[in-house]
Amino acid sequence: MGDVMIRVPAEVRDRLAVLAEARGSSIRSIVQEFAETTLTPDERRERAERARAYMAEHFGHYVTDEEAADVRRKMNEAVAVYHRRGKSTA
Repeated sequence: MGDVMIRVPAEVRDRLAVLAEARGSSIRSIVQEFAETTLTPDERRERAERARAYMAEHFGHYVTDEEAADVRRKMNEAVAVYHRRGKSTA
């Protein structure tokens, strides 16, 4: 496996170093974990379609586009609240 150098601002590098130390890990491991676990837009759409199909097959509920959009909106709002609370205590 070849190595690649990624340039980031010093503040990002420093934050990654703090996160790595807190995990007993390395910056390299954190970046690798992020790349391996973060879904692309296509992967998210595919999972959403599989979830819709599962709901229909196992529960007889066909999730509409409007329902899916409403859930996404609520999740985005919840994440925003979570981040605001986290930053206000820092």
